[in-house]
Amino acid sequence: MKIKNIQHPLRKKFPPSEPCNCSICRSYCIRPGWWLVEEARLAIQNGLANRMMLEVSPDKTFAVLAPSFKGNEGMFAMQIFSKNYCTFFNNGLCDLFGKDYQPLECRFVHHNRKGQGIICHTAIEKDWNTIAGKKLVKEWVQLTNFLEKASQLFPKELLGNLKFL
Repeated sequence: MKIKNIQHPLRKKFPPSEPCNCSICRSYCIRPGWWLVEEARLAIQNGLANRMMLEVSPDKTFAVLAPSFKGNEGMFAMQIFSKNYCTFFNNGLCDLFGKDYQPLECRFVHHNRKGQGIICHTAIEKDWNTIAGKKLVKEWVQLTNFLEKASQLFPKELLGNLKFL
């Protein structure tokens, strides 16, 4: 597969931090960071669709594809799995580190950037609340048979209220 170098304005606004192995920076790996839409698309193209989860906005008008919690792959993000760390965090290291589809939020956060993580997170949220973001979520839903799996766990009324599908 041809390597794609993602050029996105948010990558300039939120540049990569210096690698750090302190307990604060490692703790960020408990909660998976968010991809930009383009990064998630590239991750899917690299065979990682089944290691993603779907985080739904409170108003149910859009969703974000994120690296999954371990045990929560291919499903809605569920709190019960949040203690299991990110599916890509193994043996104290990130499997995505240094790849062009490493989530922007993971690249940016650092113990020296106190208070900046939420600003980055909010900017990425806006990237997903776009036509391109909603289109990628729909493609992922089809690719992973998400609705078939979700319908076994959740009532149809809940799934029917997802306005982005």
